[in-house]
Amino acid sequence: MSNNMTAHVRTVPNLTALMKSQYGCGPVQFAGTSEALYERHLVFDTGVDLTAATMRDRFEALGRSVRDILSQRWLLTEKTYEDRNPKRLYYLSMEFLIGRSLANNVANLLLSPLATEVLKEKRLDFLEIVEQEPDAGLGNGGLGRLAACFIESAATLQLPTMGYGLRYEYGIFKQSIQNGWQQELPDNWLRSPDPWEIARPNEKVEVNLGCSFELSGGSLRPVPGRPSTLIGVPFDRPVIGYGGSTINTLRLWAAAAPDYFNFAEFSHGDFIEAFTQTLSAETLTRVLYPDDSQFKGQALRLIQEYFLVACSLADAVRRFRRSNSDWGSFSDKVAIQMNDTHPALAVPELMRILVDQEHLGWDAAWHITQNTLAYTNHTLLPEALEKWPVAWLEEILPRQLEIIYEINRRFLSDVRRRFPSDEVRAQRMSLIEEGTGKKVRMANLAVIGSHSTNGVAEIHSDLLRKTTLTDLADMFPERFNNKTNGVTPRRWLRLCNPALAGVITDAIGDGWITDLGELRELEKFTNDSGFRGDFMSAKRNAKRAFCDWYRYSTGQILDPDAIFDCQVKRIHEYKRQLLNALRIVVLYNRLRQNPALEMYPRTFLFAGKAAPAYRLAKLIVKFINNLAGTIDGDPTVRGRLKVVFLPEYCVSVAEHLIPASDVSNQISTAGYEASGTSNMKFMMNGALTIGTRDGATIEMAQEAGEDNFFLFGLTADQVMGDRSWYNPHWHYENEPETREALDLIFSDYFSRNEPGVFAPLRDALLTQGDHYMHLADLRSYLVADERLRALYGEPDGWARKAILNVAGSGRFSSDRTIAEYANEIWNLQPCPITKEQAATSNMP
Repeated sequence: MSNNMTAHVRTVPNLTALMKSQYGCGPVQFAGTSEALYERHLVFDTGVDLTAATMRDRFEALGRSVRDILSQRWLLTEKTYEDRNPKRLYYLSMEFLIGRSLANNVANLLLSPLATEVLKEKRLDFLEIVEQEPDAGLGNGGLGRLAACFIESAATLQLPTMGYGLRYEYGIFKQSIQNGWQQELPDNWLRSPDPWEIARPNEKVEVNLGCSFELSGGSLRPVPGRPSTLIGVPFDRPVIGYGGSTINTLRLWAAAAPDYFNFAEFSHGDFIEAFTQTLSAETLTRVLYPDDSQFKGQALRLIQEYFLVACSLADAVRRFRRSNSDWGSFSDKVAIQMNDTHPALAVPELMRILVDQEHLGWDAAWHITQNTLAYTNHTLLPEALEKWPVAWLEEILPRQLEIIYEINRRFLSDVRRRFPSDEVRAQRMSLIEEGTGKKVRMANLAVIGSHSTNGVAEIHSDLLRKTTLTDLADMFPERFNNKTNGVTPRRWLRLCNPALAGVITDAIGDGWITDLGELRELEKFTNDSGFRGDFMSAKRNAKRAFCDWYRYSTGQILDPDAIFDCQVKRIHEYKRQLLNALRIVVLYNRLRQNPALEMYPRTFLFAGKAAPAYRLAKLIVKFINNLAGTIDGDPTVRGRLKVVFLPEYCVSVAEHLIPASDVSNQISTAGYEASGTSNMKFMMNGALTIGTRDGATIEMAQEAGEDNFFLFGLTADQVMGDRSWYNPHWHYENEPETREALDLIFSDYFSRNEPGVFAPLRDALLTQGDHYMHLADLRSYLVADERLRALYGEPDGWARKAILNVAGSGRFSSDRTIAEYANEIWNLQPCPITKEQAATSNMP
């Protein structure tokens, strides 16, 4: 550390006092004796001798021991809410991409010194134990990771919050790469016991459907006119706020059948039919996002969405009624946030509960519903705004469809009064899309049935008003607002990048952990050579750690001295992994044509999953892998260019990769990315961004200064304005490097054993008009890349910009985002556990 810097003392908790006063552990020890938590779990839960315990056994024992420590505080948090009856938030999301829990829970409970001491005494490697825990298969991408950050921030801010999701037995899929192609394998993340979850069968919920199911040809088929019942069984997981003061709950619903077993069918040998109801129920939460390219997958997803809504609203209503009897106060005590359109059936379902079960009048019920519900939109893509066939709702949810029709009748009357003689507008705004096969527009339903609709970045919210939902924004301008996304700094800096976190804390103290805006203080250290050295040493350590992990995981070696240039996202045309690959082909061509060309060693790292039915996305994965193989086999560029595709991208892989990254690619077609959150994580960890003016990247550049970003390409306005006349052939004919790159690809240079395999890429980029404008932005991308590579040759200049990026990342904490939701949408106040409550609680 520089002599010019003020040394800051790190906050170190008194573990003995913490264990006794906050977590109520009294004389019970964590480990070290036969009566301690860890040893007892290891012996009595697994039934094996201590010397025979496997690493998985030790992980489960350690996890259960940590859960034991937090359990009384967890119960006290819920008791505090019951006693004080504050307004509570219920956050509904089809995904919660929480990753692994052990290290994060230990860190947020401030028990890291205790864990280190115990494991050192037992000669165990904490990282090896952490690797025994699978990533929870509860999400897929940014939507689920955002939800996980949000509920952690809500707990840190001591807001009374419960997350509601589904307990998928299998995640979306495990990704492997065979001959360059993505292969999907089952992700059975619950194969072994999960030490964090607690089943609550006594709080089960009944869910009624308008049809039942039968086995036909090995598949489950709906049977109209025969109503059936599902059981939602809740499984609770602790959500630990930083410091362990508040421990909220993530409640996940598993589907089960009623206590039904057709003994007559079984005894007559019809074994499968005897279990049909059980099979159909359990199938519902078996897999995250079934393949929705076919009818069966789409129908299952619809039922999943209703199951989440029905279970969660029944539970929220049940909690309200424990302390309240006046339904007029419901929206003063309950806030429900719909994370994207998936939970939009909450609108008719809450109306059904209020009208049919509680016998409220329509107007009173509608007032409560609108003031309770709020909606977050996450996409500008019209095809991603869900629309469900009316015929399906007639079979599965007939009463909810009746309510939707009545909502629509009343709404359209308002529209026609507001906009007389504009029937075309009324048709656009209707909840029902007419035509062959009527459909319910779920985004319209979510907007109409709630009091708030927010986008997740300033440009996204603006485009939402002007393009995607413009008619509704004209009708309800006061409902539309922006809440720019954020990420939790506890996991995405303090936990995953301890070296950099330590450098920051030594410089400015540890207040940034719960007030990320304090990172702005780092600006004054940009000219401090000692701090710059410490900062870049932390980056070097992270790169070495990543290389060690990669070698351990794959047996392959990476050069930590190379520029680590990363793009990690769901594979999609608009996210433009193909544009990145085209850039690499151009750089490769330059080296082939001029082997003496000066170029810093560069490793391009890709990661992300393609939807199983998205053929072009899977072909892009194939092309990236073939590109990697060709470059590896060419001695001309060996040691100078390398391409790596990391399979099975997940939270845990991101925790290794993001701290090690030098360059972050955020290169979506402008106007298509709602926000992004990986961009924020890279920025927070000192990577420099090369990207388009899209999503939250625009706001990030404003915070750090555009001079500290490498921005390029068309703006959203230019993309829309150029659409009608854009011709990708112009770029092919007038840009030599573009033409040479495409000719190399289409000559089968990268597919010599599979001629013609990449022909669909030619169709997408040239024949079909390059909808996502890859070629329009390629030249600009390469110019920005030249500037980036020139800066890397100036280590001090690179370090300054990297420090300014970290300093400017404070606004992108999910704590800030959640505080804005709480103040501006939910009207939610903190409900902390007081010292008096903790002291007088009757917890054992």
